[in-house]
Amino acid sequence: MKPEIASPAAPAKNQALGLFSHRKFWAARFGAAPILPTSRTEMEELGWDSCDIIVVTGDAYVDHPSFGMAIIGRLLESQGFRVGIISQPDWTDPKAFTALGKPNLFFGVTAGNMDSMVNHYTSDRRIRRDDSYTPGGEAGKRPDRAVIVYSHACRAAFPGVAVVIGGIEASLRRIAQYDHWTEQVRRSVLLDAKADLLVYGNAERAIVEIAHRAARREEPKLMRGIRGTAYVLDQIPEGRDIETPTLVDERKEFIPPDPYATKADKIDHNAKAGGEESPPPPRESTHEFLQARGKGGDLVRLPDYEDLVVDRILYAHASRILHQESNPGNARPLIQKHGDRFVYLEPPPIPLTTPEMDGVYDLPYARAPHPTYGEAKIPAWEMIRFSVNIMRGCFGGCSFCSITEHEGRIIQSRSEASILREIEEIRDKVPGFTGVISDLGGPTANMYRMACKDKKIEEICRRPSCVFPDICKNLNTSHDDLIALYKKARVLPGVKKILVASGLRYDLAVQSPEYVKELVTHHVGGYLKIAPEHTEVGPLSMMMKPGMGHYDKFKEMFEHYSKLAGKKQYLIPYFIAAHPGTKDEDMMNLALWLKSNQYRADQVQSFLPSPMSLAAAMYHSGTNPLRPVKRVGGQEVFSAKGIKQRRLHKAFLRYHDPANWPLLREALKRMGRADLIGPGKQHLIPNWQPVGYSEAEGSRRAGGKAGSNFRTQHTRPAMKARG
Repeated sequence: MKPEIASPAAPAKNQALGLFSHRKFWAARFGAAPILPTSRTEMEELGWDSCDIIVVTGDAYVDHPSFGMAIIGRLLESQGFRVGIISQPDWTDPKAFTALGKPNLFFGVTAGNMDSMVNHYTSDRRIRRDDSYTPGGEAGKRPDRAVIVYSHACRAAFPGVAVVIGGIEASLRRIAQYDHWTEQVRRSVLLDAKADLLVYGNAERAIVEIAHRAARREEPKLMRGIRGTAYVLDQIPEGRDIETPTLVDERKEFIPPDPYATKADKIDHNAKAGGEESPPPPRESTHEFLQARGKGGDLVRLPDYEDLVVDRILYAHASRILHQESNPGNARPLIQKHGDRFVYLEPPPIPLTTPEMDGVYDLPYARAPHPTYGEAKIPAWEMIRFSVNIMRGCFGGCSFCSITEHEGRIIQSRSEASILREIEEIRDKVPGFTGVISDLGGPTANMYRMACKDKKIEEICRRPSCVFPDICKNLNTSHDDLIALYKKARVLPGVKKILVASGLRYDLAVQSPEYVKELVTHHVGGYLKIAPEHTEVGPLSMMMKPGMGHYDKFKEMFEHYSKLAGKKQYLIPYFIAAHPGTKDEDMMNLALWLKSNQYRADQVQSFLPSPMSLAAAMYHSGTNPLRPVKRVGGQEVFSAKGIKQRRLHKAFLRYHDPANWPLLREALKRMGRADLIGPGKQHLIPNWQPVGYSEAEGSRRAGGKAGSNFRTQHTRPAMKARG
């Protein structure tokens, strides 16, 4: 007899049960393990006969809060569950998934800290030669589309076992999404993995509730009402008020304007079917309008998967809807039809409070790779072993970035005391510590404790970015708490220097000269990386990034305070080639800026359409989802897709490389800019080719080193810009 599946309830108020308020599972009597077991022998040493939950991951197992499997594993352990880790299993061997036996509750499956396709391939679909999350940096230790492969392997090993998928790969593929590697719209990974439940975003609240409900004998596939989860239904829930947003030019009724939209967006949004423009609402109606906007239905239906496969404009429309429903304070559940079934997404998770963040980072991590790796170096661990994460999330909303897609726009900060404790723990326990904390940051360096000034406004706002096109007047941009943290951290006994290596949001930094002074005087190790991404207005508007005026102002402040401190320090700007909205002329102007500022890009960063991002929607659809989407009259977006043009865009970033000169000469002549070819300083490239670089060789090698828009590297100690 088929079990009865309850319909999802209407969304409740934005409240969450405390992360550590659950009654602990009985196995809490075993206490915390020195390191979570990866073998039967290790389980027996702990006195375990079985695991309650087994986490399968595509990364090497490093018991550190920068690695997802460690956070989830230790958090579930703190709830009283016995958690085992199967790390980088041989997916061709079914026995690899039976190493710890059958889990009593469920398998938790993740590809690791990166999407497996991004981990394996460059933006030009070339195979990467290494993997930072594998011992020795060895490539090929995880399969393509790891979440799908691992999930099937778990089911093959133990038929009928429950499988819960999560991590960034599952998070970014939770609905129908454009896949750069097949150039197709793929259906939700939940269906392809045949999993019982998908967890997206910051998973702590969801995974804890899932575990406790599973311990009460509730099947994960029947669990409903858990924020940050997705599951499959056979039909649309009965009794729900469903809203199906339509394209702008398909609407018949007047749609009130969005007071948080840009001026151009308001004009488009107010346009009636006949092209007549309506006046904006009175100022005092802003709150009423936003509150009423959420009453159009308590469930939003996205366009069907089958329609998105053949309709690119509709894909941009679906992307816009998804991002409008991303604020935990006002987001409604989403539903999307795939064939004869429906993928149902609960609203995003409620952000963790500061005490909850402290609790997560204060768990008993070994702060080291699993001992079985011996002396093998794990590059990702080597990079972060002496760094401290102080916050999560990013309200920048950059259209190409996966941070806000996964962690959300609301900043979740740790307390000062918790951060200082971790620095002391690194000092006292981590081998090889020389007194230097390599990074005190997070997704961004300087959003610590920043938030909307009014919680009520934050809960109703649907603005995709708090800082674009300008910094929102409701945003608290004070750096005072961060300055105080820096000052206390750098005087801790045994600490010689606190560096800041996370990407700096310089448009925020210039709001606080005191912050820039503290940063430049005490926390820069000679070089500071920042990310203008481009110099031209067209690409920047598609990226949702600030103009170069902010960069110039920050550079002036940086140099001023470096001089006052008696230090020679340099900015390392990052740039992206071939982002949607970027034309050949834009890249040429960027190259001229680089040359005039004497920057030489060491490694080119080429746009990669990450699943579910707004920039990927631009790339695939050719239209701009940052504005209301229209079939007729919408804003078109050009993207460099052909391999030759993408190589050209990368070649402009590496204008100084003789291998790129033949391609650049050809392009400059075609663009009518042959005046930039010649032997003088005013020229971009010379009119001659050095020995060893023939025209044919240059064309073959054009483009330099391939990169991606996922920034996990630290800057190298050389005065070169890495694009």
